[in-house]
Amino acid sequence: MKIEHFALQVADPSSMAQWYVVHFGMRIQRSLGAPSQTHFLAASDGAVLVEIYHNQAVPLPDYPNMDPLLLHLAFCCEDMTKTIPRLAEAGAVLVSPPSLTAAGDEIAMLRDPWGLAVQLVKRKQAMLPT
Repeated sequence: MKIEHFALQVADPSSMAQWYVVHFGMRIQRSLGAPSQTHFLAASDGAVLVEIYHNQAVPLPDYPNMDPLLLHLAFCCEDMTKTIPRLAEAGAVLVSPPSLTAAGDEIAMLRDPWGLAVQLVKRKQAMLPT
């Protein structure tokens, strides 16, 4: 089996979708209008989708107060020194600056303008095909 998508219940799917398109190079694969404003965002390689939507029948997760280690969306990033300031200028907030893990990976944690944790990662050894 192959993962098709990961879904996130968010307050403003349309604005959030546009932000990820502009700042992460994602593309909207499919969108649905009211009431859920569902958007399926494809990663730049098209291998994984992220669904963002708003369903009024269930509560919104408290992403801004959730520890980033509980939930984060991770992106490969080749140049954190350029990417972090660019994302901060676009409304992201740096949570933890770039650091090296025991495996030699460089990681940084931010929050998008809606409070969702976003990890930037540069692997010492790639884990996915490029």
